[in-house]
Amino acid sequence: MPDLGGRRIALAGGTGGLGAATAKLLAAEGARLVLGFAGNAGRAERVRQEAGGEILLCRADITTDQGREALLDAAPDLYGLVVLVGDPARGAGEETIRRSIEVNFLAPALLARQAAERMRAARARGAIVLAASMQAVHVFENSTAYAAPKAALIHAARTLAKECGGPADIRVNVVAPGVTTAGMAEASVRSGKYDRFLEGGIIPRFGRAEDVARAIRFFLEPDNYITGQVLAIDGGLTLRRDLPPQPK
Repeated sequence: MPDLGGRRIALAGGTGGLGAATAKLLAAEGARLVLGFAGNAGRAERVRQEAGGEILLCRADITTDQGREALLDAAPDLYGLVVLVGDPARGAGEETIRRSIEVNFLAPALLARQAAERMRAARARGAIVLAASMQAVHVFENSTAYAAPKAALIHAARTLAKECGGPADIRVNVVAPGVTTAGMAEASVRSGKYDRFLEGGIIPRFGRAEDVARAIRFFLEPDNYITGQVLAIDGGLTLRRDLPPQPK
């Protein structure tokens, strides 16, 4: 398999739990990384040191045009973009939904489109990977604020993949993590919210950050033949129609 050695990959939200695992995996293969973070510089520096390799840190809030431009400017020879930015959007109030649309849909969709435009202008082949959620591909109660923008992101990614196909050869795919002990689901796992999935034998274990990182790496594969697809990393949870109801 062709490796990622020397290829420039930008990770938006690259210093959280999923981002850190992805950074370590890609850095070990020799990828040149730009890790975007919004505010926690200390955590970003720890990820950089732990991952090793050639890593540039970039403070960039991708909900702003300036932040998206800063991240892409830091990677002028871009091969791959991974967007792991998100908001848990707990609740159903108007402000929560508006914030979720901004963070979980609008910012990643705009960043992906801007990256694709730059890659096409440079006649560069490459890959874009966005992060949705199992809640975007399966109906869970009380998840409108979070699930709807993530579902919209999937459709936007597939549209962009169609636009970037052919000679441009920029592949766009989506990972949809399930109940994972990292990222936004970590707090819910610790609270016991998802224990019923283990106790009911619906999944064999909770997901790990490394599970998601390997899926991202798969989509970044230079000779990958896949675009416009969604990969659920959920242990088969969304295949089940007999899910126990969420406790009220």
